[in-house]
Amino acid sequence: MDYKDTLILPNTDFPMRGNLPQNEPHVYQKWREDSVYTRMRDRATSKQSFTLHDGPPYANGHIHIGHALNKILKDIVIKLHYFQGQKIAYTPGWDCHGLPIEQKVEEKIGKEKKDTLPKTQIRELCREWARDFIEIQSKEFQDLGILGDFTHPYKTMDFAFEADIYRALCEIAKKGLLTERSKPVFWSWAAKSALAEAEVEYQDKEDYSIFVGFELTQDSCQKLDVTQAKAVIWTTTPWTLPANQAICLNANEEYVITTDHYIIAKPLVSNLKELGITKGEILKTYKGKDFENLHAINPLNDRISTLILGDHVLMSGGSGLVHTAPGHGEDDYYACLKYDIEVLMPVDDSGCYDETLKLKALLRDDVVDTFIGQHVFKANEGILELLGKNLLHCSTFTHSYPFCWRTHKPVIYRATKQWFILMDKPFGTESKTLREVALDELQKVRFYPEHGRNRITSMIQNRPDWCISRQRDWGVPIAFFKDKRTDSVVLDPQVLDFVAQIFDREGCDAWWSKDIEELLPPSHKAQSVHYEKIHHILDVWFDSGSTWKAVLESKAYNAGEYPADMYLEGSDQHRGWFQSSLLISCAIHQRAPYKHILTHGFTMDERGEKMSKSKGNVIAPQEILKNYGSDILRLWVALSDYQNDQRISQNILKQVSEQYKKIRNTIRFLLANTQDLQAITPLSSDIDRYIVSLANEELEHALELFLQYDFTKGFSVIMNFVSTHLSGVYMDLCKDSLYCDSLDSTRRQSIQSAMAFILKKLLFVIAPTLTYTVYEAFGYANAHIKDQALDIFDLCNPTLQSVAGMQSSEVDFARLMKIREKFGEILDELKKDKIIKSSLELHLISTNACEFSEIDRWLIVSSWGKSDEDFVILKRFVVDIDGTQEHFAIAKAKAHKCPRCWQFVATNAEEVCARCQEAIEKQNTTHKA
Repeated sequence: MDYKDTLILPNTDFPMRGNLPQNEPHVYQKWREDSVYTRMRDRATSKQSFTLHDGPPYANGHIHIGHALNKILKDIVIKLHYFQGQKIAYTPGWDCHGLPIEQKVEEKIGKEKKDTLPKTQIRELCREWARDFIEIQSKEFQDLGILGDFTHPYKTMDFAFEADIYRALCEIAKKGLLTERSKPVFWSWAAKSALAEAEVEYQDKEDYSIFVGFELTQDSCQKLDVTQAKAVIWTTTPWTLPANQAICLNANEEYVITTDHYIIAKPLVSNLKELGITKGEILKTYKGKDFENLHAINPLNDRISTLILGDHVLMSGGSGLVHTAPGHGEDDYYACLKYDIEVLMPVDDSGCYDETLKLKALLRDDVVDTFIGQHVFKANEGILELLGKNLLHCSTFTHSYPFCWRTHKPVIYRATKQWFILMDKPFGTESKTLREVALDELQKVRFYPEHGRNRITSMIQNRPDWCISRQRDWGVPIAFFKDKRTDSVVLDPQVLDFVAQIFDREGCDAWWSKDIEELLPPSHKAQSVHYEKIHHILDVWFDSGSTWKAVLESKAYNAGEYPADMYLEGSDQHRGWFQSSLLISCAIHQRAPYKHILTHGFTMDERGEKMSKSKGNVIAPQEILKNYGSDILRLWVALSDYQNDQRISQNILKQVSEQYKKIRNTIRFLLANTQDLQAITPLSSDIDRYIVSLANEELEHALELFLQYDFTKGFSVIMNFVSTHLSGVYMDLCKDSLYCDSLDSTRRQSIQSAMAFILKKLLFVIAPTLTYTVYEAFGYANAHIKDQALDIFDLCNPTLQSVAGMQSSEVDFARLMKIREKFGEILDELKKDKIIKSSLELHLISTNACEFSEIDRWLIVSSWGKSDEDFVILKRFVVDIDGTQEHFAIAKAKAHKCPRCWQFVATNAEEVCARCQEAIEKQNTTHKA
């Protein structure tokens, strides 16, 4: 007789292969059609809420792997809180204004045409570009299994949004924290715009290192009691020398005049001697403060250069005398401010010398015309030539230099009229500065990882005033009027509110399309002749930094509460969005806009190298979805240590796929063996109670780690439980009962009830990450596992209290695991020596201690006993447990092999055992009925 047909074999339609690339898109489309996110948002079972405010990606280009990492992390976090019963809110958004889009439009239509078009038409082309890529990116994000309010996303270019950005600016202005002044800022001559620090990246650049002699005036020499002296300055930017206004020394350092008439800081004399600039013989020694307000002569133009003092002058290099051009350096600017020294700026928006060279006589009459219109970087050689004998030493060196992160061209420091948010002006009822308020608020924020707090704190402590103005077309205007009679800004609330209302209706294009009178309320129209518009636009970091106001506070979106529970972005946003959001929120409300900050690293290839198309190591999310599916990419995110830089490659994705297969096959086994589950019954076995208790403990531990956003450790716990305990032990030892017991067997139903709990618990814990796979598996689950839930979005966390028959057990399973490990070693030896083929051929003898009644099931042997009489012993072994030795022996089982269950428990050869006979009879009775 073929007994195979009498076995209750595993049965499920849940496929072993996921075919994720083919199947996921259909499910994700169904979720969109069924408005799953809306259902999630409205389902909260607790009073707690969780708002994750989206840091807007830029609406330009297809998404890359960094985008995928960021959005998947956000989705996991949102779903994690959703499954805890909290009211979740996640409204995706896009940053729409700014230079990159404007540059793309310029490339598309040509610079000449762009220069002839009205601003409103250029802005419409930019709007159209952003609109197209928002649609593209929205689909690409949702293809990753991301759920959120994609039907009502926020876009910084929406009319009402632009109005709210402007209102945020007005509120800051009303608090007196906004000012316009001429000050050197990072200037991108390639983009013709000022840059914030967050828009600057550092790269290696070769520059000149020169020492120049500035002859002191005769009256200055007399004050020093010498006949002749030259101040030796050091600089790496020869092109800034025409704008030199001062030479800065350190008041407390010692300076010398050498016998060859050079003024040098005493600690640096030996350095200059090595360069051959001086013989190094000291004539006189002074303190730096002795030189204050003396005068030297700029050899390029014979203009006076004042000797001043500044704390920024260090003795780490150079000559200890710093060439100071207040229009070309921040330290220079502040040092000259104390001495009321004029700021000269002979460089235009394109980085070329302008007519100021001639107007201010910054170069000699016979050469000045050859420099006007020349780019400053190309002018270096000409300046060096003009210095003649005053050029004491010249060399080149490579150093870290600021570059524009958009144009990738080196920037310059250039003084221009710009708008600044003041960091150190007291305001508000407590008269604290914005810097003080921001630093206080950061102490209340929780950071993941914690060292993020130190990073942003240091940046806030050391940052200068925030330059928020840009000189471009595509952005929100600094829509203020200036009264030409007083040169003051009009901050009348009636005027500001009227402009904001126009922006609400028509967008901020109105600032360019309407004349001044149309933009004024009736009470001010008569003043229009005295007003002029300010034509700067806002730094896009101001746009994104005010999104908490336009999205959370305005209530225009169903996006959650202000302040947000979490901001989650890459670690570079400590200097970007985290900081701009903090400053705007603290300026307006004196509080941080977030309670938690979570940061992730950047994506690298498997060698830890930055991805670039030129290296050929870029992996696009679309490629991963096509070859592997989104759940593989999501599992990669969870398995990686996202707080540091991520590594991804085809090899790494294959490894992740193997991990996924392990999880999927475990789910499949549990589904297949609970398919015929007729009822959830009390657990009747200590082994079942043990595995359920362990599953609950381990999976709750993993969930606890997830709620601390430690996904890597959480999945490590899950994989260890699944591989070591569930698959490695329990699923294996249960097969005999599942396949061979009768359908209504108490033992079999106990196992199925245990598996039902484990399956529900496992699906619940991994649902935030492997949402599609869990959704798919749930569709194949037994009704008792679904427990009236429509789909996984109704899942609740099953508790140990819900499991019947979970009385405490006195069985020491740690001890049993040690016995099993030692037994496994012996078993492998017996199989290797071809003494046996299966553990079912064995009889276990516990000669002194083991009282566990299910030891045969635990070790998957056919029988066990305490006496070794009449047995042929194959092997003896001892297990040391906490200093106590337990002795075991392994023998061949005496009974006959049952042809149905293959255990050696049958009374007669070729006959089934009693257990199998009963199972067959029950099957026959059922079939007849």
